[in-house]
Amino acid sequence: MRRRVLTWAGIVLFVGAMTGMLFFLGQTDLETADRRASVLGAFVAVIGLALTVHGLLRDSRTPASPQVTEETLVTEGTVRAARKALGRLVAEQWREESRVRSLSDPHPIPVRWRLTEDAGLMDHPHLVGPEPLRFTVSSGRGSELATAFRSLHRRRLVITGGPGSGKTTLAVQLLLRLLDSAVPGEPVPVLVTLTGWDPTVHPRLHEWLAVRLARDYPALTSAYGGAVTGALAGRGHVLPVLDGLDELAGDHRGAVIRALNASLADRDGFVLTSRADELATAVAEAGDVFTAAAVIAPRPLAPSDVAGYLRACLPPRPRHSWSPVFTALAEGTAPGLAEVASTALGLWLVRAVYVTPAADPAPLVGDLGQDPARLRAHLLDRLIPAAIGSRLTSRDPAEHFRPRRAWDAERARAHLAYLARLLTAGDTRDLAWWQLARHSGVGRFRTDFLLGAVTAMAVWLVVGFLGRLAYGAVTGAADWLTFNGRGWVLSGLAFGLLFGLVCAFRISRWSRETPGSLSGLARPRRGGRRGRFVRGAVAGFVPGAVIGLGYGLVSGSPVLLVLLLGLTTGLVFGLTSGLVIGLVSAVVVRLETPTSGTAGTPLSSLRDDRALNLVRFLVLCLVLCPLFGLAYGLLPDATPGREHGLVVGIASTVGAALMFGLLAAISVGEHHGWPAYLIATHRLARRRLLPRDLMPFLDDMHRLGLLRTVGPIYQFRHAALQDHLALFPDSRK
Repeated sequence: MRRRVLTWAGIVLFVGAMTGMLFFLGQTDLETADRRASVLGAFVAVIGLALTVHGLLRDSRTPASPQVTEETLVTEGTVRAARKALGRLVAEQWREESRVRSLSDPHPIPVRWRLTEDAGLMDHPHLVGPEPLRFTVSSGRGSELATAFRSLHRRRLVITGGPGSGKTTLAVQLLLRLLDSAVPGEPVPVLVTLTGWDPTVHPRLHEWLAVRLARDYPALTSAYGGAVTGALAGRGHVLPVLDGLDELAGDHRGAVIRALNASLADRDGFVLTSRADELATAVAEAGDVFTAAAVIAPRPLAPSDVAGYLRACLPPRPRHSWSPVFTALAEGTAPGLAEVASTALGLWLVRAVYVTPAADPAPLVGDLGQDPARLRAHLLDRLIPAAIGSRLTSRDPAEHFRPRRAWDAERARAHLAYLARLLTAGDTRDLAWWQLARHSGVGRFRTDFLLGAVTAMAVWLVVGFLGRLAYGAVTGAADWLTFNGRGWVLSGLAFGLLFGLVCAFRISRWSRETPGSLSGLARPRRGGRRGRFVRGAVAGFVPGAVIGLGYGLVSGSPVLLVLLLGLTTGLVFGLTSGLVIGLVSAVVVRLETPTSGTAGTPLSSLRDDRALNLVRFLVLCLVLCPLFGLAYGLLPDATPGREHGLVVGIASTVGAALMFGLLAAISVGEHHGWPAYLIATHRLARRRLLPRDLMPFLDDMHRLGLLRTVGPIYQFRHAALQDHLALFPDSRK
């Protein structure tokens, strides 16, 4: 509807402008008409270019929700190719993540899982799997895990347990094993966090899943089009691995159970993780269980399993003796240690704090070993210093698990504690870099107005000074700095006020926008780069030809000359428009290439959004340059500086295009995550809450195993670590 209104508005405007121009030209002499017709013809041609670029920018927006009509147009061949590509992306992503988490070094923690004893959490056994129903597996045996899952009638599994019991780890191991042993036609397992699914917005799981696929795997939409994620999800080619039902708000969990049951067909499977208590509450709220899904829970790790795992992690000749620890586990003289290490999280903490840094394990069998709460708090306190102190920095790209920079342990803990408090206050586990603006004052009218006004005035002065410097160097004028100084300063103040007002009203929306990418520009849905050139050429040729014909008719030229003039004018403006569009497309393709074959990560999503914002600014400057050049050409001859027409004209045109291009870049379009991130990190760094270079810090914390990634989202490695750090007071107080 909006596109139709804009189209008719453009037609009415064009016809009205042509009528008025022809009437005006008829009332003037031929020389004046010549000059003004040329200028107006170029102006209208640039308007055509601007409309084409507007369409280009609209196509660059990341698809929010693939339309059903578009999904049906995706061929089966395209879907098969996309499914294969998705499987490769998911496998690469989670193999790398499992290496960062040391899930198989030296081997997975051997947690045993069995069907839940709470009959109220699981559907009727005959609906779940073959009778008698059994599901007894170990985290250390991936092949039996995949076999047991495939034996379920509908391949639906709910992994439940207490905090730190290894639910997500088991889901990742199942995902990797299913990929390693995949058979043709089997859906691709894709892990996504459940936070963000609002059934009132996306009633069907597949609709929301398509949005997440487009965000987490931008290479799919780049290579196969924006509708392919909807086709993959809607046609049953994706096995959703849904992590963290317990991390949703309490009133949403029951709604998710109802929506999930309503979304699934007989063939559709899923894997879901949740803490046991929250799952029981959600089932009671929904009044139903997950249809035909097996529900499993972990057994506590036995002391012998704990000792065997620690022995496997230790070097053959450890620096300190671990015999007292193994003896205490065998004889039961350290009950606190046995209880803490009976969960996957507790055993991992013991390894991270004492085994990896080669620390003396004596405290584990001392007073701390008698009290599980004190020991758990001690391990969480020592985790960050142990992780930072046990790994040297390295700039070698092959060293995936070493931090790139050296970090002070106390400062790093303070930064992570601040992030933990932010997430806990927001009742979420997801750390999205583009949402930091919500916590740094971005969106406050006065703050954003002052930021925009001061920044614009400073840039205006710098650009103006450089332009005047070039003017003085070329013309040799002695008054190059003071030339029209009053107008320069007043115009800078006016522009600063305008820019500040735009920032005050526009920046408040940035924190609610998601990151974008250039995939829509690099691989347009129709026509490709050649199509962009053709449409740009047509957009310039049509108005240019009309202007040329109109001028020829008004001037009384012969018919042949009128036709030649119309053709020549149209070709000039058409080729100009097409070349500009082609140039922009080439730049976009160049910038988009690095992320075209990888899964989305926090760093890649930041780079994509940055590229989108820079290209948007470039496109707007390219459009505004000829517009301001034409405006300068219409100025009266008495205007100051016109005696140096070319020099002053070029400087004025470029400077104005840069300034107003910046203004337009923050005003139009969506996906302003990168500029919002820049503002937020500057403000938070000034308050000593976070490092200025936040993403390198988060990347290093991920390399150290303190954070994990799910697509473009960071999370703390364990929810218990976030909860523990959230209790730390603000170090500035």
